[in-house]
Amino acid sequence: MSASKLEIPHFYVSTEIRLDEALTRLAARDAAAPKLTLTTLLVRASVVALQEHPRLNAHWTDDGLVVFDEVNLAVAVALDEGLIAPALLGAQLLDLEATSAALDDLVERARAERLRPPELSSGTFTLSNLGMFEVTSFTAIVNPPQVAILAVGRSQLLPRLVGGEVRRSSVLSATLSADHRALDGADAARFLETLKRLLESPVELS
Repeated sequence: MSASKLEIPHFYVSTEIRLDEALTRLAARDAAAPKLTLTTLLVRASVVALQEHPRLNAHWTDDGLVVFDEVNLAVAVALDEGLIAPALLGAQLLDLEATSAALDDLVERARAERLRPPELSSGTFTLSNLGMFEVTSFTAIVNPPQVAILAVGRSQLLPRLVGGEVRRSSVLSATLSADHRALDGADAARFLETLKRLLESPVELS
């Protein structure tokens, strides 16, 4: 991480995402199995957005940018010994239900120290979610050789203009940290625009 911060020219782009529809959808599924969580929606939305913007699903190498067709989405997991980010391998093949089950399994095996080597070395993009803490926003450090990482905090009830009226809305802050050797501001903005669209209209996440 020290080398990453020193050697990678980081830049940061943030957006606000209204979660009202997403939270309503999750509440309606409370009795369903498997239970969906906001993290599941964040993972699935990230995977779909990466498929639309593949330059972010990549590694930076001595020969330049290597873009992957397969989305191996790494998810930061806090352990007593420190932070690790195992990857959901082939996440583009998983629908929302399968993503939920695979994510639960990945986190459980991470805490039990039963991860497979490719899950620790093959990530193509990382999601870091601190929404379970009293954290509203933060910036994360790119995990090389990946070129971007998404950081999200907890949602807040804030006054926002909705349909011409001021209403209290559940708002999530999302910040993308990116490697400026591989990406520019427009790349990051387009990705966040797609992520915002998907989470604000979660019916698109199947």
